[in-house]
Amino acid sequence: MSDRKKIDLGWREWIALPELGIPALKAKLDTGARTSALHAFYVETFNQDRWVRFGIHPLQRRVEPVIHCEAELIDRRVVTDSGGHREQRYVIQTPFRLGEHVQPIEITLTDREGMLFRMLLGRTALSGWARVDPERSFRSGRALARAYQTERALAKT
Repeated sequence: MSDRKKIDLGWREWIALPELGIPALKAKLDTGARTSALHAFYVETFNQDRWVRFGIHPLQRRVEPVIHCEAELIDRRVVTDSGGHREQRYVIQTPFRLGEHVQPIEITLTDREGMLFRMLLGRTALSGWARVDPERSFRSGRALARAYQTERALAKT
């Protein structure tokens, strides 16, 4: 794909993982990371280890709301994080949406509770269609940021 057809994105963007029931998630676009990683605070396999279920806290620095997800398990891989630590992770494949762009990606599941971003979008997911500007944020807009506003308002009543 030529540069003219690539979408310009910032170093952080709002994305959705619709098949997992995640309407919005702030993601860090990390061209230094090969694979994408999603925060999961519990992970368990079922159906003869062919499927995985997990919970996610989609909002930064918050434990509510909780979204429980299920996905087909496509692999288990040893992943080395930016600190050099190696960890075996479950790998799923699911479509993600960023602005108008939708495509399936592989995602590893890991505990990112202490990290600022609950989702890391790696270079494999961005390759061929996106250009990342490290000085910009939310180039695709902030419409998804409103996904949890109704839920928060109801919780306050």
